Amino acid sequence: MINYRAPLEDLDFLFHDVMKMQENFLQVREGEVVTPDVVTSIFMEAGKFCESELSPIYQTGDLGCVWQDGNVTTPEGFREAYSAFIAAGWTSLSGDPAYGGQGLPSSIMIAINEMLAGANWAWSMYPGLSEGAIATLEAHGSAEQKEEYLHKLISGRWSGTMCLTESHCGTDLAQIKTRAEPVDDGSYLVTGTKIYISAGDHDLTENIVHIVLAKLPNSPKGTKGISLFLIPKFLPTANGTAGVRNNVNCGSIEKKMGIHGSATCVLHFDGAKGFLVGNPHEGMSAMFTYMNVARIGTAAQGVAAAELSYQTAAAYAKDRLAMRSISGIKNIDGPADPIIVHPDVRRMLLTQRAIAEGGRAMVVYASQFADVYRAGITEVSRMEAESRLGFCTPILKGFLTEQGFMCASLGVQVFGGHGYVKEWGAEQILRDSRIAMLYEGTTGIQALDLIGRKVLLDEFSQLKVFTREILAFCAEFLPWKRNQYTFKMFRKILVLARLTIRWRYLAIRIGLRAKRDADYVGAASVDFLMYSGYVYMAYMWSKMSLEAHKKLSLCQGNRQFLQAKLHTSDFFFARVLPMADSHSRSLMACTGSLMNMPESSF
Repeated sequence: MINYRAPLEDLDFLFHDVMKMQENFLQVREGEVVTPDVVTSIFMEAGKFCESELSPIYQTGDLGCVWQDGNVTTPEGFREAYSAFIAAGWTSLSGDPAYGGQGLPSSIMIAINEMLAGANWAWSMYPGLSEGAIATLEAHGSAEQKEEYLHKLISGRWSGTMCLTESHCGTDLAQIKTRAEPVDDGSYLVTGTKIYISAGDHDLTENIVHIVLAKLPNSPKGTKGISLFLIPKFLPTANGTAGVRNNVNCGSIEKKMGIHGSATCVLHFDGAKGFLVGNPHEGMSAMFTYMNVARIGTAAQGVAAAELSYQTAAAYAKDRLAMRSISGIKNIDGPADPIIVHPDVRRMLLTQRAIAEGGRAMVVYASQFADVYRAGITEVSRMEAESRLGFCTPILKGFLTEQGFMCASLGVQVFGGHGYVKEWGAEQILRDSRIAMLYEGTTGIQALDLIGRKVLLDEFSQLKVFTREILAFCAEFLPWKRNQYTFKMFRKILVLARLTIRWRYLAIRIGLRAKRDADYVGAASVDFLMYSGYVYMAYMWSKMSLEAHKKLSLCQGNRQFLQAKLHTSDFFFARVLPMADSHSRSLMACTGSLMNMPESSF
């Protein structure tokens, strides 16, 4: 039985001490009301909900949804949990106050989303998909669309989805065939079939609002001819309630590897009444509002997988007795020692912990930019935050989902044979986490976005901003007062500075070699993304280590928590971070080893 524990102390440490989020809140509208006490209270209540309502139905939810006669029924307990969720106002936390939201910074909801996914990944998909729909309508919807839909979406009475891909095109959205025909009343009739629609149909809300990509007649070819449409499952009546059924139907639900409690639907739009969102042929740029929200949420899911797998594996390792410690008997009165005394088990557990805590710090750091991008006081600050967030997003999504799955695999390994059977839940975490590396763009897509758009086409500007910040952090540390911890800390800072300088060098090298060999960008991209992720995480662990050390020297905070933070940091720098050098060497290899083999030889 899995018993999830919300990482409340770690979130408080990150928000209040490491990132000093209160300073960032002052850059957003009405951010001054979000005091540390308010944030801590919100996290505590969210943690209680996750532990008491969601965790108990995580494993039973693996039995999956039921599709019958075009309708989807969610697993037992899901409706009750969702009703409790909206009754407590969680869906309105970061919504616009003009439409019933509480107007709190996005970073708070992003942190809560990690807890929701950690407690019950499949259930969290339902409210999670709505957030992107809300963000898209807030940014691109007309005044009428906002008034008609945002109140219900923010309240949680209605939910939202994202309908992008089709069976023949996958990520290559330029190939979509869904068509939208204009009608005299200003609406459109949308026809086509969309697949892999998370939360595409269910029994949790009164209505479902689909955000759909489609092409208008005589539209330009490729992605420049794609428009964005809002298509409700039930058309709203004059008084705003859900009215007659629209011509959108669930044709089936996918039989998936994991997240069985989340309905992944095939949706048929048969002349469904839709409404244009934004300008014609600008659907892709509008959709990226949704995608950025979804991708940072997916990164948090990678953290959640690492955290939950660590919690379950650590609890098991303390109780499971097997063999004797190499360094001497530890459990004198028992037949064997607990497996947590064995070095290899500790290696796996500390890897999980280092990724979970380091990844959480990465997400919180980037969520600062999400706060300002969405509600910054000035236009300049919002634009700068959008650029910073855009650079971080592919690293977060690609790196943390890969690492989260790896941690889930380590969790199964710690359990041994017991990890391979359903009873303990370790294999469910592994199955559930695999999807995160695929949806919202595969790791390869994230890698091309990073090196192609966010580095080379951006002429290294955001990479320079990030690396300057890291190097400035390193420089500030050097005069810091010496004491018993500084030698370790000094070595970490030197390693971080070296890797950061090399990060710039590798990007420049890729750009230069790509001029001679166009395939080199694609060949080096994933290794570059993974290298970027390790440096990003090393920066976070350096910041956490320095703050933990300062608090310990001042006799502040929970000493056991802070000492564990330093131990985990030592492990990360000694045994995880060296993987960055491996990726560095790999991406420098020529493309011949990849591209010279004839296709017929595969």
